[in-house]
Amino acid sequence: MASYVLLTRITAAGVKTLQSKPGRIKEVNREIEAHGARVVAQYATLGRYDFITIVEAKDPETMARVSVSLGARGTVELETLTAIPIDTFIRAISRKGKAS
Repeated sequence: MASYVLLTRITAAGVKTLQSKPGRIKEVNREIEAHGARVVAQYATLGRYDFITIVEAKDPETMARVSVSLGARGTVELETLTAIPIDTFIRAISRKGKAS
């Protein structure tokens, strides 16, 4: 499974939804899982983004479905990042000089 970071900003419509139904956040997490991904951790943040969610998915296509499905509602703006475990990253960049 690959790891992804969802950086989320709530739109005005999303704020209204959260005010009337704060538990909606957990419902969305279940919807993410219905798309075949898994929410590993989630944080409400104070700053540029309202939420940071760590998600595992089997492939980029699954994550694309999650991102498009959530973004299409108009209640959030998402930025999706691929997260590479640091040991994997170090191995990848260490091989650069060994190719050829």
